[in-house]
This record gives sequence, C-alpha cells and structure tokens, in this order.
Amino acid sequence: MRDKARVAILISGSGTNMAALLYASRAPACPYEVVLVASNNPDAAGLKLASAEGVATFALSHKGMDRDGHDAAMDAAIRASGADHVALAGYMRILTPGFVRKWEGRMLNIHPSLLPKYKGLHTHQRALDAGDALAGCSVHLVTAELDDGPVLGQCAVAIQPGDTTDTLAARVLIAEHQLYARTLSDYVSREADPDWIVAKVGELALALPETDARPSHGAPGWRVGGEKTGKYFAYVSIHRHGEDAIALLVKTSGADEQAALVDQDPELYYLPKFYAPSGWIAIRLDTGRTDWDHIADWLGRSWRSVAPKRLTKLMDVAAEF
Repeated sequence: MRDKARVAILISGSGTNMAALLYASRAPACPYEVVLVASNNPDAAGLKLASAEGVATFALSHKGMDRDGHDAAMDAAIRASGADHVALAGYMRILTPGFVRKWEGRMLNIHPSLLPKYKGLHTHQRALDAGDALAGCSVHLVTAELDDGPVLGQCAVAIQPGDTTDTLAARVLIAEHQLYARTLSDYVSREADPDWIVAKVGELALALPETDARPSHGAPGWRVGGEKTGKYFAYVSIHRHGEDAIALLVKTSGADEQAALVDQDPELYYLPKFYAPSGWIAIRLDTGRTDWDHIADWLGRSWRSVAPKRLTKLMDVAAEF
C-alpha cells in the first residue's frame, strides 16, 4: 500500500545538498522521491541540474514581493507538486510562521554546525574562533525559531590544525551530503513503523478526557469512562484477521455512513472484519501520508459517541470559550 514519500526541495544556489538528496532517491530501496525543486532565485544553478535530471522545477524571485506573498506562492507550488515533505537545502530565506505551521512536522533543514551550537550564519568561523575540536552538521525539523527545531541527526567533523573556513566547510559539506539523505529516509519511513503509529495514536487518544490505554484481544485499544465502566472508542489493527493494513478503528453512526466513507475514498477507508457490523470503520495509517489532524478529529468523534454525558457536556461548555 505504501508508496514512496514525495519530497519538494527548496534551494537558493548551487544545490549540492539537493543533488545529494536527488541521487540518493534513485536507489530502489530509497523511501522517498523528489517531485519538485523550487527556488527564490531563478538563476540558481541547482535548478538547471534538477531540470536536466527530469525533476519539475519552480522559480520565483522574492525581489519586490512581501514575505507573506512569496511564501504563499512557494506553498502553492509545493502543494501542486503533491509533495508530502519539504527539505530545505541551502534555502536562504527566513520563512514566515504561517508557512512553517502549514508544514509543521513535515519540513526538514540541514545546518552546518552541531546544533544547538552556532545557529545562524558564519558557523565555521565561529567554531574555529572558539577553538572547538569538532565541527559538523545537523538535520532538524523546521520551527518558527531559526535553526531551533528538534534535531533528527548529526555528523561530527574533526577540526584539523591549520583549518580555514574554506577547508573546514569543504569537509563539512561532504558530511552534509551523507547525513541529509540518510536522515530524510529514516524520517519519512517512520510512519511505516507500527510502534511509531501506535505511539502517535496513543498520544492523540490519551489527550482526550478520562481515557486509558488497554489492549483488547492483542490489539492496542483506548477507552473512556473509568476502570470498571470504560468503553472502547479506538483500536489500532496491525495486519489482523489477514488484512494487509495497519489501520485505526473508530465508531461511526452506522451502515450508511460506513458505505459513504468507503465509497468516498476506498484507499483510505475499509470495513474491518468482525468490527464492521457494530458500526466501526477502518482508516489506513500505513500510506505514509496520514493526516493526523483528520485522525485526531475521528478520535474525538468516536470518543464522544461512547463517553459519559457528563464528559461530553463539559467538552461542549469548554468549546464555547
């Protein structure tokens, strides 16, 4: 079921990290493909390389545009490409908070230092000036704060006697090319990991009032309502009953809604064995493109369908404020 993750890469210059990501994606086992290379610099050399390799490109100069307008245009191009993730590879623009929010958890950046050291520019000179023994690079998730997102991977590079910013930068760049592709591959693959999926569903389910986790017949499950009277509102089915799927099972209003959902998107929804007659629907979690806001909405709705009225009333009151 799972296809390769689709990645858009943003560049501003030569695009050597973009090239490293692109050529790594050509390996048959690589879990991602590059669907777009975009730039704020129409003359960026990396655009020519991408085009020669048959990758779609998009260029829009930021000159004469306000930051929000430019980011909106870049976002539109990325979405039109069908990308699931964004990789910043020498994209020399500070992104607006609105753009970052749209790609929260799905946008990565590579930075030429061992974060949290030396955020921003002139990283190699700062490492030399500090007398550090090691420099290096980091891949991190992008947040609204510059170079401040969670670090996903790092590679240290020894600083040698007599190093200049140029000699050090050249070795760090080699490390960047190795680290970025490996870290991106690991990150886009995580949603195929059943343990990661269960943990993510659990995080969302347990955020709802008075819920607890309890397996049922070997399947991870979540209940609401207390130890003795609790009722299940969600399960994760991991290839159960011979089904070739990892899916979230949640309650619907009944057969009509089940049929409408399957008809609406048969690649996402299906009728789970044994549970369907009781009004449950299965939502696939193994596509690599799970909309977790959508999953959170379904969990909340399923929770509400079985939660004690005192809890749903409290939720309704809270929603008014």
